Amino acid sequence: MAAVAQKLLGRLGTLGVAVAIGGGVAQSALYNVDGGQRAVIFDRFAGVKDAVAGEGTHFLIPWVQKPIIFDIRSTPRAVSTITGSKDLQNVTITLRILHRPDPSKLPSIYLNIGLDYAERVLPSITNEVLKAVVAQFDAHEMITQRELVSQRVSVELCQRAAQFGLLLDDISITHLGFGKEFTEAVEAKQVAQQDAEKARYLVEKAEQMKKAAITSAEGDAQAARLIAKAFAEAGEGLVELRKIEAAEDISKKMAGSRNVVFLPGNQSTLLNLPMN
Repeated sequence: MAAVAQKLLGRLGTLGVAVAIGGGVAQSALYNVDGGQRAVIFDRFAGVKDAVAGEGTHFLIPWVQKPIIFDIRSTPRAVSTITGSKDLQNVTITLRILHRPDPSKLPSIYLNIGLDYAERVLPSITNEVLKAVVAQFDAHEMITQRELVSQRVSVELCQRAAQFGLLLDDISITHLGFGKEFTEAVEAKQVAQQDAEKARYLVEKAEQMKKAAITSAEGDAQAARLIAKAFAEAGEGLVELRKIEAAEDISKKMAGSRNVVFLPGNQSTLLNLPMN
């Protein structure tokens, strides 16, 4: 009985080992591709296969095949370079590039470039394109025609990147700098323009003041002519009328003053009494 039990336990142990080995083999024959990823299969005998595996769980031959996982989501990268403009000014320019690999070109990318494709390709082709495009513009055109420069860089860089299996979703110029001499010249031009605007304002102000003075003088002359005409027509009567109006105004002011006392009778003397 003991021998039978021992024999049964031995078989169970062998079966357990076989199941464990089978489970390990099955596990190693599966691999997962997550969302936003793709996989390329490297075969030890056939090399890199042309097929690209999408998202999900896939089978492979253990120890013979190996999955190479690529992230196909857009990734930002900044690339800077110093180059010369058409008028031989030093230009420092920085691009922000959103890039991703073309899923259909992943076998070729892995075979010819490697997993670090962005590090190997983008700086090189960006410098090449920037030098070619910037050389077509003067320094001041780089400022006034920035959108045109950005458009040309985008078109040529996308075409160049496509040759290596890269897709560029967005390209933008984030920094544009110039040499010290050009910067100082631009600042001096801005100061000169501000001075010119100030001088123009002063001239316009002087013109307005001149016109105002002329208008005022014309008004004074017109008033003098009217007064002269009134005197000519009314004679001394106008003078007497103005005297009466002035006397009435003076009497009203004196009547309202507490410092003035009127004496009774026919006395016309006014006394100014101090106030307590």
